[in-house]
This record gives sequence, C-alpha cells and structure tokens, in this order.
Amino acid sequence: MELNWSTFLLEIINFLVLVWILKRFFYKPILDVIARRRSDIEKTLDGAKALHNDAEALQEQYKNRLEVWEQEQLAAKSALTEEIEAERTKQMEALQTTLEKEREKAQAIEQHQLEVCRQQTEEAALTHGAEFAARLLTTAAGPELEKRLSDLFMQELATLSSEQAKTLRAAGNKTLDKVQITSAYALDGTTRQLLEQSLTTVLGINGPFHYTQDKTLLAGLRINIGAWVLRANLQDELKSFVDFAHEA
Repeated sequence: MELNWSTFLLEIINFLVLVWILKRFFYKPILDVIARRRSDIEKTLDGAKALHNDAEALQEQYKNRLEVWEQEQLAAKSALTEEIEAERTKQMEALQTTLEKEREKAQAIEQHQLEVCRQQTEEAALTHGAEFAARLLTTAAGPELEKRLSDLFMQELATLSSEQAKTLRAAGNKTLDKVQITSAYALDGTTRQLLEQSLTTVLGINGPFHYTQDKTLLAGLRINIGAWVLRANLQDELKSFVDFAHEA
C-alpha cells in the first residue's frame, strides 16, 4: 500500500481544524459548564457541610439540653420523693396522734365504764349487805339490845367534849319546847329516869321529855333536841353506813 502524502496532509489539516472548532465552540463552553457545575457542587457541598455543622451543633445542644433535662428530672423526682416522704411522715404522725387520742379516749371510756360498774357493784353489794344486816339485826333486835344501846348512848353522852355539850345546850335553850325521845320498844321507868338525868347533867336540859315508839328503828334511841338529832339506833346506823359508803 502506497502512502499518499497529499491525503495525509489534508487529514492532518482537517484534524487540526476540527480540534480548533471543538476548542472554539465546544470545549470552552463545556469547561465553563463544568466550572459552573463544580462551583454549584462546591456551593452545595459547602451548604451541606454548613448544614452538617449546624446539625452537629444542634445535636450537641440537644444532647446538652437532654442531659440538663435528665438532671432536672432527677432533681424534680428527688424533690417529689422527699416531699412525698415528708407528707407521709406527717400523715403517719397525725394518724399516730389520732390513734393515741382515740386509744386514750377508749381507755378513759373503758375506765369510766369499769368505775361505773364497780360503783354499781359496790352499791348493790352495800344495798344487799344493808338489807342482810337489817334482816339479821331485825331478827336479833329486842328490848335487851335496845337496853344495851341506851346504856352506850348515855356513856357516849357523858364523854362529849365541853364544846359539843355547849353547842347542844345552846340549841336546846334557843329552840327547845320539848325533848322528843323515840325508841323501838317501850322504855321502862328506870331507863327513862337515867336518860333524863344524863341529858340534864350533860346538856342542862330539864325537859319536858316526850316519849314515842317507832318499830322501824329496830332497836335503840333517836332524841330530838331542838334542831339537833342524837341517834343511837340500828336503822340510823345502817343508813349512815350505806350513805358513807356511797360518798366514799
């Protein structure tokens, strides 16, 4: 194959013209487009990088805020726990105080009920005892017992203090119209004479003396001197015993 230099030269010229045309009309615009695209890409990358940085900053800020929020949560939870514990303690103390008051109140009520029951039992026992004693003394009562009580009365009368005798003497002088002597049984003349002598000697009372009988006395005497009453009988002694027990 023979090389044709003229053709070869024309091909070279065509190639150079093509290169010039491409460079003049295509390569430079393409480079400009590529440059603009590169600039846009760089701007996009810079924007993305800025967004990434902002995102990282926001993430760090969120992380810090999350830590602060968790700490605030823990602090609030701790404060709430302390408040609940304090309120629970307060309520428990109030409940304990209320229970203690209720317990004391119940104990007081129970003690009062026991005391009332005890008093009722004692009163019932005293009443039964008095009734039993009254029945027993009623059975044992008689002129002999009354004579013994009369003697005891005169002995007690003789042992009165001067102040007591003076008080009775004054009452007799002011209000005395008679001396009322009441007995369960009829007093014989000797007993009446001894009683009158004792009253006259100790109290300075000269009568008049008036005698009556009252079987409810069981045995013994009741002497009315003005506003004063001297008792030496079973009925009054039993009543005094029951009344004293009730007062006690």
